[in-house]
Amino acid sequence: MKRVNAADSTKVFEEALAAEPRSEQYHLSLFITGTTPKCARAIENIRAICEANLPGQYELEVIDIYQHPEQAQPEHIVVTPTLVKKLPLPFRRVIGDLSDSDRVLAGLDINRPPLPGKTRENKYDA
Repeated sequence: MKRVNAADSTKVFEEALAAEPRSEQYHLSLFITGTTPKCARAIENIRAICEANLPGQYELEVIDIYQHPEQAQPEHIVVTPTLVKKLPLPFRRVIGDLSDSDRVLAGLDINRPPLPGKTRENKYDA
């Protein structure tokens, strides 16, 4: 029987972790007030952001606080639309119509790979 030392088994484990991308499930709640244009844009924007950056990795619950006012207080919602990321930790909030996808991704701690030929540093260079 061949003996495997601890260093070899650790290396094999670390390589296996690196080879398989980590997929975390995102639990998001979007608090809105009725069918205002701003709330409708927020719903469209967060769905597009999630499909582009978290396909199959997210649950999105849209909560109209006119219909469910009891759900706003535990989450300390004072402005709508407000997006709440419950999982993965840390807990985050993003307020507004979610039209600036870069800010939304940064606010949710979602790292998006840079576009081909671009880096994060030169993104705003002329």
